[in-house]
Amino acid sequence: MELLTFTHGLLEIVRQPWHWAVAGTAIAGIVFLMTWMGQSFGVSTAFRDFCTLAGAGKRHEFFNIDLKAEDWRFAFVGGAVFGGFIGAYLLGNSAPIDLSAATVAHLQQDFQISPTEGNGFLPTGIFNFSNPKGIFLAIVGGFLVGFGARYGRGCTSGHAITGLSHLQLPSLITVIGFFIGGLIMTWLIMPVIL
Repeated sequence: MELLTFTHGLLEIVRQPWHWAVAGTAIAGIVFLMTWMGQSFGVSTAFRDFCTLAGAGKRHEFFNIDLKAEDWRFAFVGGAVFGGFIGAYLLGNSAPIDLSAATVAHLQQDFQISPTEGNGFLPTGIFNFSNPKGIFLAIVGGFLVGFGARYGRGCTSGHAITGLSHLQLPSLITVIGFFIGGLIMTWLIMPVIL
């Protein structure tokens, strides 16, 4: 009985919003450990690993890599997917996100997003599998993210977290580009699309 009470109390603590410093400290610790082990933190390289796993190394030299050295990355991606499932379905918190009234009004008016009504930050009127426009945008957006991550030799987390912590100038330039692209998308392109 005491174990059940303890487990229930622990789950209630985990379900509450955590301070940003908890995640920041965990990420810093992971980056330190990965650097110490001679690896870089990021997920976009897993795209290449999965292509290699599917046999792309027989057609292109770029995909001809030793997958044994990438076991940890497969575990990392699998853990991220599994952890996301646990977070969404087992540890989810139905409490509305604590946002200022001005932010909520801006999201509702300009983007038709109601984060306090349980839909989160995704305009479900557009991004769903019954809307052809939403399907098209998801496919194009997915392609651009995947292509950009490989062309830029890393994703946002790889450049912004690992690259900047290693003081790499290409990562600084790339992160500046991410911010410029994000501002252009948010203020100029998204209002036209939505």
